[in-house]
Amino acid sequence: MTAYVEQGGTWRPFWIVAAAMVAFLVLDVALPGPDIAPLVWVVALVVVLGIVAVGTLSGRRVWTVRVDDGALSVGREEVRLADIDVDHLRAVDSGVDAGAPVLGGGWSLPRGRTGLPLRFTDGRTVLVPTRDPAALHEALVVRVADTSDTRDSSSGSEGTLGS
Repeated sequence: MTAYVEQGGTWRPFWIVAAAMVAFLVLDVALPGPDIAPLVWVVALVVVLGIVAVGTLSGRRVWTVRVDDGALSVGREEVRLADIDVDHLRAVDSGVDAGAPVLGGGWSLPRGRTGLPLRFTDGRTVLVPTRDPAALHEALVVRVADTSDTRDSSSGSEGTLGS
């Protein structure tokens, strides 16, 4: 069961670009003068909407944040909830730890997101990119408190977290 899901992106940019392309097509047909060939319109629609769709889909896959029964995941990276420092999580609900790596990869936080600092039981800190740090903090506190007594091994995924 997933307790918290924050999608990494929306399809809104795709639909805005699609609406703009349709508006341009209508203007091309309605205005006097030479029309653009239908094949050019088809190629332009497929190429432009394809590029926007790939960007949207990759954003959703890479930056989706999930908290479920045993793990926090951002994109492909996953952290066991038992590896999170419960005391630090309860003490800090926002802010950025300068120099901490971003969970999920990347050099910096994605635009429009805040970093929720997360300390592990071994002392490492990462930033979890989120649009709603309060809701993510709440979901983590509830789930981590349930799993804090079952710490016995480290996370299985390497990624940003290193060794």
